[in-house]
Amino acid sequence: MKKLDWYILKKILVAFVFVVLSLEVIICVLDYVDKNDDFIKNDVSGELIQQYYLTFIPFIAGLLTPITVFIATVFTTAKMAGKSEIVAILASGVSFRRMLFPYLIAGVMIAIASFYLNSYVIPNANKFRIQFELEYLKDPFYNTDKHIHMKIAERDSLEDYIYMYRYDVRRDIGSSVTMETMHGTKLVDKVTARQIAWDTTGRWTLKKWQRRQINEGGEIITEGASMDTLLNMYPSDFGNKDRVWETMTMYELNDHIKLQKSRGADDVHIYETEKYIRYMAPFTVIILMAIGVIVSARKTREGTGFQIALGFVIAFAFIITFVLGRAIAEAGSMNIILAIWMPNIIFTGVAMLLYKTVPR
Repeated sequence: MKKLDWYILKKILVAFVFVVLSLEVIICVLDYVDKNDDFIKNDVSGELIQQYYLTFIPFIAGLLTPITVFIATVFTTAKMAGKSEIVAILASGVSFRRMLFPYLIAGVMIAIASFYLNSYVIPNANKFRIQFELEYLKDPFYNTDKHIHMKIAERDSLEDYIYMYRYDVRRDIGSSVTMETMHGTKLVDKVTARQIAWDTTGRWTLKKWQRRQINEGGEIITEGASMDTLLNMYPSDFGNKDRVWETMTMYELNDHIKLQKSRGADDVHIYETEKYIRYMAPFTVIILMAIGVIVSARKTREGTGFQIALGFVIAFAFIITFVLGRAIAEAGSMNIILAIWMPNIIFTGVAMLLYKTVPR
């Protein structure tokens, strides 16, 4: 890398850090003002509030990284153009494509850091942040799901399923329970019970149960008042799942998706959406940085203010497209990968169009 590359790289990274820190301060102050009444009402200690914002800061940084990269790029490049530095660089024989090299290096550095933070660091921080919000800032959770169906095991050629009318998360008790073991389409074992309760020893207790074991010779029916059993099912499966995917590292997310698929769960697409967004976001950084350079590298009569304003318009358009793509993916009305990558596809086209048409 030449001195010019280091010069531009330093400017971009410094501007990026400045924009991130500025937005973090503003957002944290506004957030504290908004939540202060809840902190007082719930008698939250200053130590817990401090720990909450120490986990809130990286979450906001990860969330805003693509946009802050874009704003930093537009701001830095527009200032260079306003001082005729871009003109001097191009006049010295450096092509516009070659001038993009330090921007690419900065984009790749930020993209790699963003992927690592969003996949491993921020999810661990979110474990405390989201639990704090559920405990002190949200209303108490009640499971309102009814007619719960779940696949709980698969062994050899047998599959185990469980059905409950509803589950009470306050007492960890399920009502009107049916457990079935299937061999293909053939029922081989069926247990019904009035209740199933979680025991602190890590077992489930069936109350007022009846069991039908079906074989070639007929049926064997047994019943009893109480029976302990081990199941691949836990109270957390029925707990508050509000943004739980944000608390999972990439390893945990992949394992959870595999588990949910084996159970035939209908919310797998939400976790897959989170997974693909984490892979998509680093490429977004590079694409938005390229657009930022292209729209702000030309010196205009309107000055840098116009270019920065144009940058904000493009950033706003990207946010709308991203939110739309995520909503479509979570609704399951479109292929998840295509819906998630829709903003990158669209704005890659925008970048190519601007590169061909905008005078430099």
